[in-house]
Amino acid sequence: MRYVTLFMILLVGSWSSVSVAKPNADSVAVVKLLTEGKAAKAKGKQNMMLFYGHKLQGVPYVAHTLEVNPKERLVVNLRELDCTTFVESVLALCLTTCEGSVKYSDYCRNLTRIRYEGGKMDGYPSRNHYFYWWAESNRKLGIVSYPIDQDAKRASFVARQRIDVNWMTTHVSSYKMLKGDAKAIKAIGEHEKNTKGKTMYYIPQASLGLSKKEMRYVENGDILAIATKKKGLDTVHIGIAEWGSDGKLHLLNASQIHKKVILEPMTLQQYMKKHPVQIGVWVLRPLL
Repeated sequence: MRYVTLFMILLVGSWSSVSVAKPNADSVAVVKLLTEGKAAKAKGKQNMMLFYGHKLQGVPYVAHTLEVNPKERLVVNLRELDCTTFVESVLALCLTTCEGSVKYSDYCRNLTRIRYEGGKMDGYPSRNHYFYWWAESNRKLGIVSYPIDQDAKRASFVARQRIDVNWMTTHVSSYKMLKGDAKAIKAIGEHEKNTKGKTMYYIPQASLGLSKKEMRYVENGDILAIATKKKGLDTVHIGIAEWGSDGKLHLLNASQIHKKVILEPMTLQQYMKKHPVQIGVWVLRPLL
């Protein structure tokens, strides 16, 4: 039995007040992953995002795993993953490994930094609910960069997306932890308004068939967010970039279609052609 089946949901409070639980199946499994990652990193040839991403292959896709408390708590659950928690978990493992740590407490600290605005949990609205919020928070914390921004004006195949998000406040009933919380609704609504008009560079779907050399902005282990033209949203799916043996770009992701973490057999371009509302991908590079 693979060790990932040992994972269960662990709920802890805000990082400022959390006390690390006694050793259990969850912490033992995280430490095992980190120990394996530390050994792999010492060999100097591993892309750690892909290393940990592949370690989690086969974990079932399950939506809404963070919506399990009446109040916001840090949720650690590698037994079930959606596209965002998959990327967050892999990135947290990488950051902890790069610190030279195999401690579960350090993993939780890094997961908190990644998941919440400015790296601090302060109730449900502080979670980076839209991916633009997630990207900007992690950029400001020095966790990721935007490789396209460096010379986007010189790239003929790069486009710019204008951000206008309001999905959460126009679909409140779809969010278990938001319903009936006027204060949270107001806070998220204000954040949505402050985001309007921001922009993000992306690689259009039509250009995703380019080779690795031609595209040049995407490297193995980059975080890819699929941009959408669907009203009220910025992105609809995220995963980790992997250049396949076919020389084409693929997505390592927690797939709702395949119901598990998988390296998508189709190229990313083939996948996106099946979804007309998907316009291209943002590229974020972990600073590891």
